[in-house]
Amino acid sequence: MTFRTFATITITISLATTLFAQTETAQFVPFKDFLASTKAPNAHLMTRANSRVRDSKRFEEMRKHVTSMYDGVRVTHSFMRHSSTFDCVPVEDQPSARLLKGKALAEAPPMSMLEGHAVDGEGSGQFASKSGSQDAENATDDFGNATACEDKTFPMRRITLEEMTQFPTLQDFFAKKPEGAASTRGPVDEVAPATGAAHKYAHMWQFVNNLGGNSSINLQRPYVNTYLGQIFSLNQQWYVGGSGASTQTVEVGIQNYPGKYGDQNSRLFIYYTADNYSHTGCYNHDCAAFVQTNNTYTMGGGFANYSVAGGAQYDYAFQFRLYNGNWWLAVQGNWVGYYPGALFNGGQLTRFAQRIDYGVETVGGTNWPGAGSGYWGTAGWDYAAYHRNIYYLNLSSVSVWASLTPVQSSPACYNTAGPYNSSSSGWAVYFYAGGPGGSNCQ
Repeated sequence: MTFRTFATITITISLATTLFAQTETAQFVPFKDFLASTKAPNAHLMTRANSRVRDSKRFEEMRKHVTSMYDGVRVTHSFMRHSSTFDCVPVEDQPSARLLKGKALAEAPPMSMLEGHAVDGEGSGQFASKSGSQDAENATDDFGNATACEDKTFPMRRITLEEMTQFPTLQDFFAKKPEGAASTRGPVDEVAPATGAAHKYAHMWQFVNNLGGNSSINLQRPYVNTYLGQIFSLNQQWYVGGSGASTQTVEVGIQNYPGKYGDQNSRLFIYYTADNYSHTGCYNHDCAAFVQTNNTYTMGGGFANYSVAGGAQYDYAFQFRLYNGNWWLAVQGNWVGYYPGALFNGGQLTRFAQRIDYGVETVGGTNWPGAGSGYWGTAGWDYAAYHRNIYYLNLSSVSVWASLTPVQSSPACYNTAGPYNSSSSGWAVYFYAGGPGGSNCQ
């Protein structure tokens, strides 16, 4: 029998309660004013109710990082979307281009590489999913700014001291897991110290040498109750190489992280690490890493539509592919940009990945948020969150349907259902994952 259980919480959130509390209502600040303010004295940011920066030395490190990221960067115009500000930056001006040391931007893979299994139909009958979108309903934001970037520019989510000072140090701001907690067991088994925040998972993996892979991820926004110390909930892909301290990953998915993004909307995010999350890695464009070449997609941006329990289901297609030494990301059948191979310092991901991984992840201290949609994975279609059309690319760059093994680190709070195979268009290999979370997820 299938049980459908959903945790609904209606507690009012206080701004001053915890690091991961909701941020204040966003206001539009022109880029020139933002940069001038960042360079000016900002001691008040250290004494704000939700500031957790450790000391003045760490604060200055944050300020230097912001100013260095925008050094020499031109901005054609800026706009707001889902409480975040995006600056339209010429592709050649982006901080990540500095990694290329004067070399030209890499050439994207041929579009033909996104054909075949990558054809992502909307399904039919029981599985009538809809293609999601990041497009705003209006061509302008609430302040009259165009919400699309010009040709040869891309939308870079603004890095602000207001956001950074919610973290103790610059390295904590970069870290996938808060407080900079060390991990010794790899990206899908990492656990922070008992006194800190811990990751919980319900996912599916396959140990196989690969050049990347593909899935469409259900667009859900499970509630993250920051009042209870819940931190984030995500649904993503991992492509993993190496082991132990040499673990390397490229990652993409959707994430509800109120303490970072300032609201309860799941955002498109990317992440990488070259050394098991120790000293390398950051979200989106928070450091000089990912080189974006497409002006359509907003890393750290929300979506126009989210799925409804028992109603319309939306999803987004993601693919990573190692091509000419770089890890290229495709979103909705379009090449968006790449992680340069140089980031991985001759490590495993400069050659190929050794594991594919798909599923949900949450972080909390003594209480964890719902994962996926908040429904158990066993709730199935139009309630539980899903991945569909899952395949990997073998070392000959041929797409192969995944053969996945379920892994559930906290079955009291989350589970999976599947994997299954379907003849419905665009589904093929798929599974469900999620659960209500809670305080008994140890």
